[in-house]
Amino acid sequence: MGIKDFAPSWFASVMGTGALALVSKAYSGKLPPLGNFAELLTYINTVLFFVLLVPWVLRWLRYREDALGDLRHPVICHFYGTIAVAMLVLSADYLFILRREFVAVVFWATGTVLTVFFALLIPYLMFIEGGIDIRTVTPAWFIPPVGLIVIPLSGSVIASTLAGATREVTYAINYFAWGSGFFLYLALFAIVMHRFITHEPLPCGMAPAIWINLGPIGAGTSTLYALIKASDFVTVKEPFLVFGLLLWGFGIWWLLMAILMTLHYLRKLNLPYSLAWWAFIFPLGAYVSATFNVGTTFGINAITDFGFVLYWLLLAIWLVTGGLTLRNFAFRGSEQREAS
Repeated sequence: MGIKDFAPSWFASVMGTGALALVSKAYSGKLPPLGNFAELLTYINTVLFFVLLVPWVLRWLRYREDALGDLRHPVICHFYGTIAVAMLVLSADYLFILRREFVAVVFWATGTVLTVFFALLIPYLMFIEGGIDIRTVTPAWFIPPVGLIVIPLSGSVIASTLAGATREVTYAINYFAWGSGFFLYLALFAIVMHRFITHEPLPCGMAPAIWINLGPIGAGTSTLYALIKASDFVTVKEPFLVFGLLLWGFGIWWLLMAILMTLHYLRKLNLPYSLAWWAFIFPLGAYVSATFNVGTTFGINAITDFGFVLYWLLLAIWLVTGGLTLRNFAFRGSEQREAS
């Protein structure tokens, strides 16, 4: 992996691993060893984040034109937001798994600033272009709004621990983030559906991006619940909780569609390994988390158990994707050594 060719989508691996850690902690009540596994994943994820941060920064310093070129690319640009979402997920890992509030706040504050920055910059660059070919539209366009939606995951808890004007501003940031992220997702969802219906399937290398739609659905449900439950000034909470249940229900349809489309690629097209495989992980992890939250909120054990079944699917895909990533990275490294 050369610095010049370092892909911003690498941080999707941090997002996915962090999501797996969170749902492992959530389901540790059913299987206690999952709590220790969640802690281990958090430490691994922290190392992974800082290892990836080095080439990310160096690329901007040494190969700025290449980095700017990717930022203007109609597909790759959306993956720049993954570094910010990775920070927000790490914040949740440290807050809910390791209980280290200071580290969680640092990751949350930094991730929030970067998330809002990319959520404004990337659409702005799309708006001022002369025209975007509809064929370049993929569910990766959901990444900036997903980042906004994830902000209240830790932010809602952090806000509840503050006081005075700081508390009020933090709550405002959380509601701004969820509201703008969710409605931006709805607008982009219509465009993505139009692309799916009126054009050929996504290129085989981008096929896992179909799963990204579970990200805003799952994260949207979980962060809405977290935000509403932490907001003492919202006295009527039930309508918001029911809305989350409906949003989760739509996720079942998309989960089944994603499975069907993946099988279609496996049977009739092709599904080669690429970094895009990490698009399987975080969205599914977000939906597993939403399933747990919906089930426990309403006391519906069938939903909670369904989430536990999905958890093992998530773990299996994470193991396969992680293994293939390590093998591919080692193979490329050996090729580069032989070439030199």
